[in-house]
Amino acid sequence: MKFLSKKFLSRIVLGVLALSSMFVLEVSATTLVEFETSAGNFTVELYPEKAPKTVENFLHYVNDKFYDNTIFHRVISRFMVQGGGFERDLTEKSTREPIVNESNNGLLNQTGTIAMARTSDPNSATAQFFINLTDNQFLNYTSPEPDRIGYCVFGKVVHGMDVVHKIGIVPTSTMKGFSDVPIKPIMIKQVRVKPVADK
Repeated sequence: MKFLSKKFLSRIVLGVLALSSMFVLEVSATTLVEFETSAGNFTVELYPEKAPKTVENFLHYVNDKFYDNTIFHRVISRFMVQGGGFERDLTEKSTREPIVNESNNGLLNQTGTIAMARTSDPNSATAQFFINLTDNQFLNYTSPEPDRIGYCVFGKVVHGMDVVHKIGIVPTSTMKGFSDVPIKPIMIKQVRVKPVADK
């Protein structure tokens, strides 16, 4: 029976350790973002490997503190809550240039996922986002045609979905020409990337 030399064994151990450290680095690279709102806090996990340009764009706004003191300006029960573009008085904020739609990434508009809001132009998303309150299959990518390209999912609520559901049932009205606006403003006090130690 042949025995492995100490030198060969040490190489195997070093290789296993190297692979283990790579795995740890990959896991710890997960980006979590915490929303502090007037209705409570919730945490979103981002998926840069699935929607790299979208996540990069979103984090630019987060790091610039763009979302601080904005509101959830559109809330539709059993559908979604939308925010990221308006101040308390419904003044729209200036944004960066629109980004390409990455909806064909395999992620679906399921309950708790966060996706980019846009106009009828598929590549018009800037800062506004929405969180799905239910499985909204009709928002998913089905083809590259403009009316079937869908809405890009780039993350998911991993903690505090009860807060999001609470926002989803607030009374709404039409204000300044905007429909489905919460009568009592739901403030996004701040949005921050959570430090690694807090994940």
